[in-house]
Amino acid sequence: MSADNHTDFYPVTYILTGIPGTEVSHFWIAIPFCLMYVVTLFGNFLLLFIILTEQSLHEPMYVFVSMLATADLLLSTTTVPKTLAVFWFRAGEISFAACLTQMFFIHVSFLAESAILLAMAFDRYIAICDPLRYTIILTKSVIGKIGLAIVTRSFCFIFPIIFLVKQLKFCRTNLLPHTYCEHMVIARLACDDITVSIWYGIAMAILAIGMDAMLIVLSYGLILRAIFLLPSKDARLKALRTCSSHLCVILMFYIPSIFFYFAHRFGHVIPGYILILLANLYVLIPPMLNPIIYGVTTKEILKRLICVFHWWYRRSSLLS
Repeated sequence: MSADNHTDFYPVTYILTGIPGTEVSHFWIAIPFCLMYVVTLFGNFLLLFIILTEQSLHEPMYVFVSMLATADLLLSTTTVPKTLAVFWFRAGEISFAACLTQMFFIHVSFLAESAILLAMAFDRYIAICDPLRYTIILTKSVIGKIGLAIVTRSFCFIFPIIFLVKQLKFCRTNLLPHTYCEHMVIARLACDDITVSIWYGIAMAILAIGMDAMLIVLSYGLILRAIFLLPSKDARLKALRTCSSHLCVILMFYIPSIFFYFAHRFGHVIPGYILILLANLYVLIPPMLNPIIYGVTTKEILKRLICVFHWWYRRSSLLS
């Protein structure tokens, strides 16, 4: 359902068009997307299974890792199945309500990941800078309150976006040049002034993502200072190893976030199809790599992972 530039209408459905300019390659693009999504599901569910079933991993650090895995699953599952449907079956039709719902969960999971990374930085700060009080400060009650605060903050920041979009009047088209519903992609279809939406997005980026990033940098500045004050080289290396996986995940999350933020607002020289392709990779690659990073670099998780695969191998050998 489309309309000319002089008639307001409220779209009952949107049509996701995929990646403009690459329509002939959609089938082949979807294959690596599907493989990455399968690895994402397997890796994050396996990580959650290991943390939930291994009593020794019921510690604050691993609880936060399980929160991150849950957010990764939510982010990828909210976007990838519909993307694959668009690529393989040209099933791009999505109702206005479903589009808003998808948009809501994409942005909520994104903000939740940022807050979880901040909580993990706080965990590492306490573990290294004040280890004697670690179990006193990060009790189960405190971790539960942190989890509740993460969910509440994400909801409160994103809910106004739903209200802003529903207030817009549309007069152009219901074709969304994307593979999933994103706030500014929808807003740019409106014939109303979207200045409020733009500035709200900027304010949200500064107050949420920007503030989280600044606090993480501050935490790691204090952590590194404490590490280099340790008396022995072995102690310094051990402390650095405990932070290595978290630092990798932080960089993998924030560097693309900063790039996309500035590219969407100021990088008009970048072709749209490249931005959309990168946006799809961003909801796939970090959720796929996060469990791999923690599985390889965290000794406790790696030992449990080897035990799980050994058990599966023995069982399959007995069955065959």
